[in-house]
Amino acid sequence: MDAMRVSALRAALAGSGWVERAGDFAGALRRSTGRRTASGLLLVGTEAYEPWHLAAHLDEEAALTGLPGLAPTLLRHRVEERAPAHLAHGVRRLTEARRGATVLLVAPAAAGGALLERVQDARRGGATVLALDGGDEELAGLAHERLSVPAAGAEEAEGPFELVQHLVSSAAGAPSPRGRLARLADRLAGSPVARW
Repeated sequence: MDAMRVSALRAALAGSGWVERAGDFAGALRRSTGRRTASGLLLVGTEAYEPWHLAAHLDEEAALTGLPGLAPTLLRHRVEERAPAHLAHGVRRLTEARRGATVLLVAPAAAGGALLERVQDARRGGATVLALDGGDEELAGLAHERLSVPAAGAEEAEGPFELVQHLVSSAAGAPSPRGRLARLADRLAGSPVARW
């Protein structure tokens, strides 16, 4: 979805609260990935839903904004033997996630016990867990940040779940709405000079 369509989508959803909720979730994603390398964001879906479209949009936002931490590593439930390198990462990698990693679970339907166990392993290892889901209550206590999107009718070509993913990915790459002085204060707070 190009920038003009995202802008039109935002205008159509103005006042609904979805633009703000997607922006808040995108802010959490951006903060959790910070200035990390691309391997810090692990993107995983369910066995029935692979979020390759969101992966492509986040990768594009990372390139456009110079924020390599937004470029995800897509984890797949079934990796083909001769898959290209960017599609050759399995969900087992979740068990290796540690502090500094962010796991973004995208699940329009129930995630399933086996996947939830692996995500729990990542959380125990110190990873930040974010969930974009269709109302799976098992994610309520597992995710540090969560955005639930209600299911849509089958007649819609691109339902709310996909549209919210567009909002999240574009907002994740957007400049922070905070002022220049607030950003400067954040940078100084992390410098050795600020401690004196």
